[in-house]
Amino acid sequence: MAHRESNAGAPLDLSLLRTFLAVHRAGSFTAAARLLGLSQPTVTTQMRSLEEQLGRELFERGPRGVLPTSVADELAAQVAAPLDALATVADRGGLGAGQPPDPVHVAGPAELLCARVLPALAPLTARGVRLRISTGLTDELLEGLRGGRFDLVIATTRPRGRTLASVPLMDEEFVLVASPAWAERIGPDRVAAEGAAALHGLPLVTYAEDLPIARRYWRHVFGVRLSGQAAITVPDLRGVLAAVAAGAGITVLPRYLCQDELTSGALVALLTPEDPPINTGYLTQRPGASDNPHVTLVRERLLRAARTW
Repeated sequence: MAHRESNAGAPLDLSLLRTFLAVHRAGSFTAAARLLGLSQPTVTTQMRSLEEQLGRELFERGPRGVLPTSVADELAAQVAAPLDALATVADRGGLGAGQPPDPVHVAGPAELLCARVLPALAPLTARGVRLRISTGLTDELLEGLRGGRFDLVIATTRPRGRTLASVPLMDEEFVLVASPAWAERIGPDRVAAEGAAALHGLPLVTYAEDLPIARRYWRHVFGVRLSGQAAITVPDLRGVLAAVAAGAGITVLPRYLCQDELTSGALVALLTPEDPPINTGYLTQRPGASDNPHVTLVRERLLRAARTW
């Protein structure tokens, strides 16, 4: 990253920050210019000015626009909530105007919503926030977001293109687990010594017939292709967890979902690799400030809560 001479003590211009946030969310100077009603050269000039004030590079040129640097992601996290709140007040003509905010429509994987998202958002109901929760697969939920059905989507892959804005929300680590009885039958440290061969022929409980999470674990950790058929498939990882804890076989689960069972001994981790598979979840919305202030409340609450997930 190129370092520039910084004017660290000078206050940052709000108009520059507003333009910066539009570029960060839209993914290109041209798209941000359209959103703001500015010319593309004006946006470029403003971003150069902001970079000079900060002494840091904010965006790198990409094949389809610009890519934010880590400095840009950090700055966006700091300024998004206050700028969105100011935009909401301006759009509504002042504090207290208009009707009570609409419900906030949040969508994502059922397991993550139930285990982490809803507990984090529950206190907001005391502030009058109403929530409408939907579950599903990332591709279909992102289409719903583009179509206006949702306000926020937690995606398991980073959305492509410029029509959606996303920020990393959390990393989920995948763990190979079994019940204590199966762990004893396999033998301590055997998986570490023999790799995938130690698991050959064991009943596998999975999310779907194509063994998506387990296949990734086998490839990433063992360096081999997983083949065979599942003993049980259930399209909800909470069901997978319940079946394995009851002695159905082995599986791979995100750590956040099975941490309590690992702590209590109801499940046993069969391997502790130095480089476990990690998947990043992204909090996604359409670019630009929502006219519903509760969307901003929900978004910022999730970003704060996810730091401990």
